[in-house]
Amino acid sequence: MHRRELFGRMGRLFETQKSSYIRPPYYEDRQSFYAHCQACNGACASACEEGIIGILADKTPSIAFGKNGCTYCDKCALVCSFGVLKLEHKTLIRIELNINTQSCMSWSQTMCFACKEPCLEDAIIFEGLFKPTINQTRCTHCGFCLSRCPTNAIELKALS
Repeated sequence: MHRRELFGRMGRLFETQKSSYIRPPYYEDRQSFYAHCQACNGACASACEEGIIGILADKTPSIAFGKNGCTYCDKCALVCSFGVLKLEHKTLIRIELNINTQSCMSWSQTMCFACKEPCLEDAIIFEGLFKPTINQTRCTHCGFCLSRCPTNAIELKALS
């Protein structure tokens, strides 16, 4: 392998890793995080009322759904002094959520509504009592269902 090929592969790997982070929902251009956030003190993370925004080693914000989800409260955009996050760019968080039927208790004939209860949009639909699915057109990608599932059956995929 030539040196040029090695560095090309490393560059592609780094780009893939950068694009897999889940960003707050108020940006227009992903590259603006790398252009402007290095000069910031992480005000968006401090303003997040749910505590889901963290600052990565490269000083860019990323969402980590753990105990909470995003309420789309706008506070992270309001405190962004560099214009990376703006209210006029508000959109859904760029993720896709799906239920793993092999891990889901309901799909194994155990009555569980843990994911449905926090969903304010009624995006989690049960066929009968035992087959939940996520209605992608209703889902706001808030992530509250992720932390409530006792078997971690809700899978998250970051979209670019």
